[in-house]
Amino acid sequence: MAGKQSAGILLHRAGPDGVEVLLGHMGGPFWAKKDAGAWSLPKGEYDDTETPEAAARREFTEELGLPVPAGELVELGTVKQSGGKTVTAWALRGDLDPGAVVPGTFELEWPPRSGHTQEFPEVDRVAWFPLDVAREKIVKAQAAFLDRLAGLVS
Repeated sequence: MAGKQSAGILLHRAGPDGVEVLLGHMGGPFWAKKDAGAWSLPKGEYDDTETPEAAARREFTEELGLPVPAGELVELGTVKQSGGKTVTAWALRGDLDPGAVVPGTFELEWPPRSGHTQEFPEVDRVAWFPLDVAREKIVKAQAAFLDRLAGLVS
């Protein structure tokens, strides 16, 4: 397998001013004080033992602590992030309450080289954003998914 692969679901709904998407702010100390470019669709890595769609569904549930809403997944294709990771995404029309999210956690040596491991949430907050605001918040490469979604729902 060449490079790391990740898959996720871009949940969207009709908002008062058009399409809104659900994004999670990446957890952990590196992202704590960042906003622009620090939000992502719920996603995660997978290997060759799992299909990208199965991984997207699993990661949505792991990151948000909620089941994937019922509905048809519409493929949004792939993007390559600056670190080299390939991300495959699907759009899903649905709704959920960000206040109901119970994020999964990960462990990290923090501070670096301290020998101390701490647990951090995978996402430290979740929110709905109109597409224009989401473009400012989302990881740069993932903005292509917003454009593809806009083309599908307009």
